Amino acid sequence: MKYLFSTIVMCSLLVLVASFAFAGEQSWSFEADAADWTPANGAWSVEDGTYKLAKGGRAEHSLVGDAGWEDYTVEAKVRLDEGNWAGVVFRAQSEMEYYVYYLNVPNNKAELWRQKQRAWDSRDKIGELAGSNITVANGEWFDMRIVVEGISMKLWINGEDQGELKDETGAEYAAGQAGVWAWETAASFDDVTVSGDAIAGLTPVEPQDKLATTWGRIKQRF
Repeated sequence: MKYLFSTIVMCSLLVLVASFAFAGEQSWSFEADAADWTPANGAWSVEDGTYKLAKGGRAEHSLVGDAGWEDYTVEAKVRLDEGNWAGVVFRAQSEMEYYVYYLNVPNNKAELWRQKQRAWDSRDKIGELAGSNITVANGEWFDMRIVVEGISMKLWINGEDQGELKDETGAEYAAGQAGVWAWETAASFDDVTVSGDAIAGLTPVEPQDKLATTWGRIKQRF
């Protein structure tokens, strides 16, 4: 009986871990298409399992998700195929209102800008982060991870903490979609993931409460 009880408990815990490990998460691997994505401008295509942008004009980007998303983490693989500037969009309220952290090849750094209404290239610079333990170059994949909480915007590249910038201008965007972006650059993107309590993936749960409830139900059976 004890063996059976232990087996049931372990199985229940495994099910619970699976239920909240991916809660509040959406991801795109571009193995087939980019049907959920909406290009704002630029020539976009899905080729060889990646989302590609042909080299073109300024601030070309494509968006995905919900304009109501608030605090979340967005991750993406970014490769600059030809040109100097490409990165990840977050808190996009419209095609012209969003933040972007992008890689800068000539200066080996990441820059944070807030794009705004009037034109594709209308924007304000929030700040920049010197490349820490990385070398930004063409033709290489970079794993970008951005954690957005309130006015705080933290960046990791290839697992290396690059630092934190804050929009303290009073004109910050509180919520918005995610996306990918380039400026006069041909770029490729892959494995985009957005996660957080506000993301409409699997319903987030409270692990401790859930475990306590399930443990109580299991004990009642014996």
